[in-house]
Amino acid sequence: MRTKIEIKNIKKSFASDQGLLPVVEGIDFSVGDGEFVAIVGPSGCGKSTLMNIVAGFVQPDEGAVLIDGTARTKPNSKGILISQHGSVFPWLTVQENLMFGLNGHAQLDKSGLADHYAAIVGLKGFEQSYPHELSGGMLKRAEIARALVVKPDILYMDEPFSALDALMSLRIRNEVLRILAEERHTVMLITHDVEEAIHMADRILVLSPRPTRIQASFDVRIPHPRKLTSPEAQELRAAVLRELGVEE
Repeated sequence: MRTKIEIKNIKKSFASDQGLLPVVEGIDFSVGDGEFVAIVGPSGCGKSTLMNIVAGFVQPDEGAVLIDGTARTKPNSKGILISQHGSVFPWLTVQENLMFGLNGHAQLDKSGLADHYAAIVGLKGFEQSYPHELSGGMLKRAEIARALVVKPDILYMDEPFSALDALMSLRIRNEVLRILAEERHTVMLITHDVEEAIHMADRILVLSPRPTRIQASFDVRIPHPRKLTSPEAQELRAAVLRELGVEE
């Protein structure tokens, strides 16, 4: 598998009242083209900081991020971040939100493409609705469609389902997996939910407490669609939780 993302000895500290606070301490790993990697770790360990560095929003103090062999210094349209905080514009309709990311592509049928991706995520018939008219699950679908419509090489997902109830989270995770089966993307997912990581990812990286390092790596060899109640999934869940210091 060709390497898509290469993280080389990333280090990052932030200023605090007590001086410099080390957050990320010497992280190295790579992500293959089309691979889905989930990153889990204890609260406050630096997961989101790592994601923002890889996506280009934060510069590391040391180390480098390479995308297709080229150093990443800032965000670009090849990689789109879906965060837990939401990213749609409340004054635009679903269709207009999806079309916004297509500015600069004059040759495209923007409205047709926006409607196509709205339908892919199950929002057909809601193209002219405003965000405040959507349920929480529908709003998250709109955010996912807004990211996918620009056809990014990489999806950076920072706890995108954390604000949803368990049933809606499962439904949207299944929707994302269905889309990824049709449209190939490289994915990095930050999550605090071990079952979510097992459900979706090809590989799970476990981070240590701050200053964070990669503590363990697990390949997920369970074929899709995955049953989280299967013995294989439960065994993997127990192993990841042990690395996180949780015994059941």
